[in-house]
Amino acid sequence: MWRSGSSGGSDRFEYLQTLVTEFQDTDSDEAKEQVLANLANFAYDPKNVEYLRELQVTDLFLDMLTEENENFVEFGMGGLCNLSMDPECRDVVLQSDGIRLVTNCLSSQREETVLSAITTLMNLLTPTSRSQITDPAILQCMLRFSLSESPRLRNLATVFLQDSCSEEQVAQAQQQMEGQQTAVGIPLPKD
Repeated sequence: MWRSGSSGGSDRFEYLQTLVTEFQDTDSDEAKEQVLANLANFAYDPKNVEYLRELQVTDLFLDMLTEENENFVEFGMGGLCNLSMDPECRDVVLQSDGIRLVTNCLSSQREETVLSAITTLMNLLTPTSRSQITDPAILQCMLRFSLSESPRLRNLATVFLQDSCSEEQVAQAQQQMEGQQTAVGIPLPKD
Protein backbone atom coordinates (compact mmCIF):
# COMPACT_ATOMS: atom_id res chain seq x y z
CA MET A 1 0.00 0.00 0.00
CA TRP A 2 2.16 2.88 1.21
CA ARG A 3 5.66 3.19 2.52
CA SER A 4 6.35 4.29 6.05
CA GLY A 5 8.84 7.02 6.78
CA SER A 6 8.96 10.77 6.44
CA SER A 7 6.81 10.82 3.31
CA GLY A 8 4.24 8.45 4.85
CA GLY A 9 1.63 11.18 5.00
CA SER A 10 1.92 12.08 1.33
CA ASP A 11 1.94 8.40 0.33
CA ARG A 12 -1.22 7.87 2.40
CA PHE A 13 -2.88 10.89 0.76
CA GLU A 14 -1.90 9.67 -2.72
CA TYR A 15 -3.26 6.21 -2.00
CA LEU A 16 -6.58 7.63 -0.74
CA GLN A 17 -6.72 9.95 -3.74
CA THR A 18 -6.20 6.93 -6.00
CA LEU A 19 -9.15 5.20 -4.33
CA VAL A 20 -11.42 8.23 -4.78
CA THR A 21 -10.38 8.56 -8.43
CA GLU A 22 -10.98 4.84 -8.99
CA PHE A 23 -14.46 5.19 -7.48
CA GLN A 24 -15.25 8.12 -9.79
CA ASP A 25 -13.80 6.53 -12.93
CA THR A 26 -15.13 2.98 -12.76
CA ASP A 27 -18.48 1.85 -14.11
CA SER A 28 -18.36 -1.42 -12.17
CA ASP A 29 -20.64 -1.54 -9.14
CA GLU A 30 -18.48 -4.30 -7.68
CA ALA A 31 -15.35 -2.14 -7.93
CA LYS A 32 -17.23 0.85 -6.45
CA GLU A 33 -18.38 -1.33 -3.52
CA GLN A 34 -14.79 -2.44 -2.88
CA VAL A 35 -13.50 1.15 -2.95
CA LEU A 36 -16.33 2.36 -0.68
CA ALA A 37 -15.62 -0.43 1.80
CA ASN A 38 -11.93 0.52 1.79
CA LEU A 39 -12.67 4.23 2.24
CA ALA A 40 -15.08 3.46 5.10
CA ASN A 41 -12.34 1.42 6.80
CA PHE A 42 -9.77 4.17 6.29
CA ALA A 43 -12.25 6.67 7.80
CA TYR A 44 -11.95 4.72 11.07
CA ASP A 45 -8.33 5.83 11.54
CA PRO A 46 -7.98 9.45 12.79
CA LYS A 47 -4.68 9.72 10.85
CA ASN A 48 -6.69 9.61 7.63
CA VAL A 49 -9.45 12.08 8.49
CA GLU A 50 -7.61 15.19 7.32
CA TYR A 51 -6.85 13.56 3.94
CA LEU A 52 -10.40 12.27 3.57
CA ARG A 53 -11.74 15.77 4.32
CA GLU A 54 -9.45 17.24 1.69
CA LEU A 55 -10.68 14.64 -0.82
CA GLN A 56 -14.30 15.47 0.10
CA VAL A 57 -15.04 11.87 1.02
CA THR A 58 -17.70 13.04 3.50
CA ASP A 59 -19.73 14.29 0.53
CA LEU A 60 -19.10 11.04 -1.33
CA PHE A 61 -20.46 9.05 1.63
CA LEU A 62 -23.49 11.37 1.89
CA ASP A 63 -24.19 10.83 -1.82
CA MET A 64 -24.26 7.06 -1.26
CA LEU A 65 -27.13 7.31 1.25
CA THR A 66 -29.67 7.85 -1.53
CA GLU A 67 -28.40 5.05 -3.82
CA GLU A 68 -30.59 2.03 -4.57
CA ASN A 69 -27.64 -0.35 -4.15
CA GLU A 70 -27.86 -1.44 -0.49
CA ASN A 71 -24.10 -2.08 -0.34
CA PHE A 72 -23.41 1.51 -1.41
CA VAL A 73 -25.77 2.72 1.33
CA GLU A 74 -24.26 0.42 3.97
CA PHE A 75 -20.64 1.36 3.20
CA GLY A 76 -21.52 5.04 2.81
CA MET A 77 -23.33 5.01 6.14
CA GLY A 78 -20.46 3.14 7.80
CA GLY A 79 -17.89 5.60 6.48
CA LEU A 80 -20.02 8.55 7.51
CA CYS A 81 -20.38 7.04 10.96
CA ASN A 82 -16.58 6.88 11.26
CA LEU A 83 -16.05 10.42 9.95
CA SER A 84 -18.88 12.00 11.96
CA MET A 85 -16.75 11.92 15.12
CA ASP A 86 -14.53 14.61 13.57
CA PRO A 87 -15.98 18.11 14.25
CA GLU A 88 -15.22 19.42 10.74
CA CYS A 89 -16.75 16.37 9.06
CA ARG A 90 -19.72 16.62 11.41
CA ASP A 91 -20.24 20.22 10.30
CA VAL A 92 -20.15 19.18 6.62
CA VAL A 93 -22.82 16.57 7.32
CA LEU A 94 -25.00 19.02 9.25
CA GLN A 95 -24.72 21.66 6.51
CA SER A 96 -25.59 19.13 3.79
CA ASP A 97 -29.03 18.06 5.07
CA GLY A 98 -27.23 15.04 6.51
CA ILE A 99 -29.61 14.51 9.42
CA ARG A 100 -32.47 13.82 7.02
CA LEU A 101 -30.29 11.53 4.88
CA VAL A 102 -29.03 9.61 7.92
CA THR A 103 -32.53 9.40 9.43
CA ASN A 104 -33.81 7.84 6.19
CA CYS A 105 -31.27 5.03 6.73
CA LEU A 106 -33.08 4.05 9.95
CA SER A 107 -35.60 2.29 7.70
CA SER A 108 -32.96 0.07 6.07
CA GLN A 109 -33.50 -3.66 6.19
CA ARG A 110 -29.78 -4.05 6.99
CA GLU A 111 -28.91 -3.96 10.66
CA GLU A 112 -25.37 -2.66 10.04
CA THR A 113 -26.77 0.33 8.16
CA VAL A 114 -29.25 1.06 10.96
CA LEU A 115 -26.57 0.73 13.67
CA SER A 116 -24.29 3.11 11.77
CA ALA A 117 -27.18 5.55 11.31
CA ILE A 118 -28.01 5.57 15.05
CA THR A 119 -24.35 6.07 15.98
CA THR A 120 -23.99 8.83 13.40
CA LEU A 121 -27.03 10.65 14.79
CA MET A 122 -25.44 10.53 18.24
CA ASN A 123 -22.18 11.89 16.78
CA LEU A 124 -24.07 14.70 15.02
CA LEU A 125 -25.65 15.97 18.24
CA THR A 126 -24.87 19.63 18.86
CA PRO A 127 -26.88 22.30 20.69
CA THR A 128 -28.10 23.46 17.26
CA SER A 129 -28.96 20.00 15.85
CA ARG A 130 -30.45 18.51 19.04
CA SER A 131 -34.08 19.43 18.29
CA GLN A 132 -33.90 17.84 14.83
CA ILE A 133 -32.16 14.68 16.08
CA THR A 134 -34.56 14.28 19.02
CA ASP A 135 -37.64 14.75 16.84
CA PRO A 136 -40.57 12.66 18.17
CA ALA A 137 -40.58 10.45 15.05
CA ILE A 138 -36.92 9.55 15.61
CA LEU A 139 -37.54 8.93 19.33
CA GLN A 140 -40.48 6.65 18.50
CA CYS A 141 -38.23 4.76 16.11
CA MET A 142 -35.58 4.38 18.86
CA LEU A 143 -38.24 3.21 21.32
CA ARG A 144 -39.25 0.56 18.82
CA PHE A 145 -35.62 -0.45 18.23
CA SER A 146 -35.15 -0.68 22.02
CA LEU A 147 -37.61 -3.60 21.92
CA SER A 148 -35.72 -5.41 19.15
CA GLU A 149 -34.65 -9.02 19.50
CA SER A 150 -31.20 -7.96 18.31
CA PRO A 151 -29.08 -7.12 21.38
CA ARG A 152 -26.89 -4.72 19.38
CA LEU A 153 -29.85 -2.75 18.04
CA ARG A 154 -31.71 -2.85 21.36
CA ASN A 155 -28.69 -1.67 23.35
CA LEU A 156 -27.68 1.09 20.93
CA ALA A 157 -31.24 2.45 20.74
CA THR A 158 -31.37 2.45 24.55
CA VAL A 159 -28.07 4.36 24.73
CA PHE A 160 -29.43 6.87 22.19
CA LEU A 161 -32.56 7.43 24.30
CA GLN A 162 -30.54 7.79 27.53
CA ASP A 163 -27.78 10.02 26.17
CA SER A 164 -29.50 12.12 23.50
CA CYS A 165 -32.79 13.20 25.03
CA SER A 166 -34.56 14.00 28.25
CA GLU A 167 -36.79 11.58 30.15
CA GLU A 168 -39.65 13.95 29.38
CA GLN A 169 -39.03 13.67 25.63
CA VAL A 170 -38.96 9.87 25.87
CA ALA A 171 -42.18 9.84 27.91
CA GLN A 172 -43.89 12.08 25.33
CA ALA A 173 -42.78 9.82 22.49
CA GLN A 174 -44.03 6.76 24.39
CA GLN A 175 -47.39 8.45 24.92
CA GLN A 176 -47.66 9.30 21.23
CA MET A 177 -46.86 5.69 20.34
CA GLU A 178 -49.55 4.15 22.54
CA GLY A 179 -52.13 2.54 20.33
CA GLN A 180 -49.83 2.65 17.28
CA GLN A 181 -48.46 -0.59 15.82
CA THR A 182 -45.46 1.01 14.14
CA ALA A 183 -43.36 4.12 14.60
CA VAL A 184 -43.68 6.24 11.47
CA GLY A 185 -43.80 3.09 9.34
CA ILE A 186 -40.15 2.23 9.97
CA PRO A 187 -39.76 -1.57 9.90
CA LEU A 188 -37.22 -3.37 12.03
CA PRO A 189 -34.15 -4.42 10.07
CA LYS A 190 -33.68 -8.05 9.18
CA ASP A 191 -30.80 -9.88 10.83
